[in-house]
Amino acid sequence: MPEAPTIDGGNTVWLLVSTALVLLMTPGLALFYGGLNRSKGVLNMMMMSFSAIGLISVLWWFYGFSVAFGSDVNGLWGDPGAYLGTKTFLAETDLWGATAENPSGIGVPLYVFMAFQMVFAVITVALISGAISDRAKFAGWLLFAFGWATLVYFPVAHWVWGGGIIGAKLHALDFAGGTAVHINAGAAALGVALVLGKRIGWPREGMKPHNIPLVALGAGLLWFGWFGFNAGSELTVDSVAGLAFLNTQLATAAAVLGWLLVERIKDGRPTMVGASSGAVAGLVAITPACGFIAPWAAVLLGLVAGAVCALAISLKYKLGYDDSLDVVGVHFVGGWIGSLWLGLFATNSVNGAISDVVGASDGLFYGGGLTQLGRQALAGLIVTVWSAGVAWLLAFAIEKTIGFRVSAEAEVDGIDVAEHAESAYDLSPTTGSSGGAFAMAGIGGAKPTPEPADEADESAAPVSEKVAG
Repeated sequence: MPEAPTIDGGNTVWLLVSTALVLLMTPGLALFYGGLNRSKGVLNMMMMSFSAIGLISVLWWFYGFSVAFGSDVNGLWGDPGAYLGTKTFLAETDLWGATAENPSGIGVPLYVFMAFQMVFAVITVALISGAISDRAKFAGWLLFAFGWATLVYFPVAHWVWGGGIIGAKLHALDFAGGTAVHINAGAAALGVALVLGKRIGWPREGMKPHNIPLVALGAGLLWFGWFGFNAGSELTVDSVAGLAFLNTQLATAAAVLGWLLVERIKDGRPTMVGASSGAVAGLVAITPACGFIAPWAAVLLGLVAGAVCALAISLKYKLGYDDSLDVVGVHFVGGWIGSLWLGLFATNSVNGAISDVVGASDGLFYGGGLTQLGRQALAGLIVTVWSAGVAWLLAFAIEKTIGFRVSAEAEVDGIDVAEHAESAYDLSPTTGSSGGAFAMAGIGGAKPTPEPADEADESAAPVSEKVAG
């Protein structure tokens, strides 16, 4: 007789903590993207991440989780009614992975697993926004996020993790989201960026990050939250979760070094933006592989991903597409590197689930031949074509109906004011005096009011409202 359903406290607590960590990544992404953006569009950039939290969370609860993890219908989506939001799952038998033979499953309540996967859906959609900064209407973005999540992310999550064509039939590996999250979002970013076109003045004008400390803070929060993203994806507290945790740190650290080395060779100076971007590139690349490769392979992966992604961000200048914040160069390219790495270095010696659960093979350098490499490449290609194609069609339809790109005037003057009626930085004096905040703090003595300048002087030296970027 099977034992009665029992909640595993350790697994449940770890998954709840991991869920909170992954949720923190989206505000971290907002800071990272916001700092990379120009000052006049930073709030719009951050709003796209925060709005994804609101919109995608509700969609996931209502039908997204069912489409992704409901009983497989045809290899393409799960039963939409399996976990429909109108139902409740609070019985003692509502444990994730429960079967007649194992009524406890992994000992985690269904709602905990649902919440964990929810925050994955949120950040995947938010990642796309970095490619279209400074030029997308907020209403257009929300409509795009709704359509892309419904038509692409929810089904692709099923393909990879829910018993669909990629995981269950093709037997491609993806521990925490290299294909389902990063290749998926990166391909969509390219599709929508092609429809919206280039920013006014790009690439002729320099469009530098306006707040590098914000970039570093965002990267730090992403790095911190990513341990929940990767190690949490094991779903249980065991040695593989520890391996995923360690590999995440090692690959990310190595990627920082790889990116900085390329910067030093190419430009003569390592930069803080480079270090932050290198960390994100390493986090992206290790995501699909963290629980399937040995630590030495994770270090090598980080070095390669950091270096290659540092070179890949220049592709947009050569190919002529305006991916504002390098979503393609970091997430798409990094996701592909990490996914293909599994075809080279995945090994049952560190995780027996490669063969026992997924039905996959060891990588090339562990005697598995080219089989798994081919599976990884085909999985990435399927997701790339579907995601980029649907994103392009959605963006095109939105542009031709309600409009997706803001007017040229709004783009030049600043999308924050045009779309949200607010600005990130108010540099006007706090009082009517010219002392501003320093005067209010009692710093500096009062100075005589200067004589009014004549008209010639005023026209010769206009006051600039621009802070940076």
